[in-house]
Amino acid sequence: MDTNLAISAFATLGHAGRLSVFRLLMRHMPLGVRPTEIAEALDLKQNTLSHHLSDLERAGLIRASRQGRSIFYTVDLERAGQLVTFLVDDCCRGRPDICAHLPGGQVFSQSEQERRMFNVLFICTSNSARSIIAEVLLNDLGQGRFRAFSAGTSPRGEPHPRAVALLQRAGFDTDGMRSKHLSEFEGAGAPPLDFVFTVCDRAASEECPPWPGHPLSAHWGIPDPVKGVGTEAEQALAFATAFDAMRRRIAAFVALPMAELDRISLQKRIDDIGRDAAEAGISA
Repeated sequence: MDTNLAISAFATLGHAGRLSVFRLLMRHMPLGVRPTEIAEALDLKQNTLSHHLSDLERAGLIRASRQGRSIFYTVDLERAGQLVTFLVDDCCRGRPDICAHLPGGQVFSQSEQERRMFNVLFICTSNSARSIIAEVLLNDLGQGRFRAFSAGTSPRGEPHPRAVALLQRAGFDTDGMRSKHLSEFEGAGAPPLDFVFTVCDRAASEECPPWPGHPLSAHWGIPDPVKGVGTEAEQALAFATAFDAMRRRIAAFVALPMAELDRISLQKRIDDIGRDAAEAGISA
């Protein structure tokens, strides 16, 4: 990358508002985000957001695309990658013994898969239904290869009764199941994470801590069954639909040949699991 282009891009990101927009869009990748959703998530006035988007687009950091009547913004990953390369390309003159901590290469070797379980965290806002269901499903379908956790950015305090009843009817053990705050997974003594999945759009938009070990992450948005309205049967159907959608995603996830995939390939596969559902109309 040309030095002047890099300076321009870094200067654009040097503003707190523009950086927040860029990071929010990066958290939603590979999916795009509407301006109204960005403004709501970051509590920005529409005219202020328009200036930020214009500056980021002018610097080549983001791009806009029209889908029907809506405009979606996404990060230009090629330009973002060029910026990262610009920063680290000369790292230690390429000595692998010193630069081994930089991301890349195979994620999980066969021997690593055999000697330990992989820790997976599911995040939603209230940690009462979707993320709780995902935690229980992965601990069962993972067959000892995965250890699942769940947490909320604003936890409800207890799992939703309908989620508990659904899991019990399906034969799952719900003893000890509880609603947890995200902070339980941020401090010393927290389990090192290999994967982090957000399962609602609001949680995906909120800023999370830089997890130690740089776990792979993806957004698997599912409609909130707690917001379901109508008769008892219609509300129960909302929970059953969320359960089935999450079960399909987790079944696809546990079937991934992790030892055969490098970091980029594995990231694409877990993104695809969420994207396929979103394109089918399953989103938060």
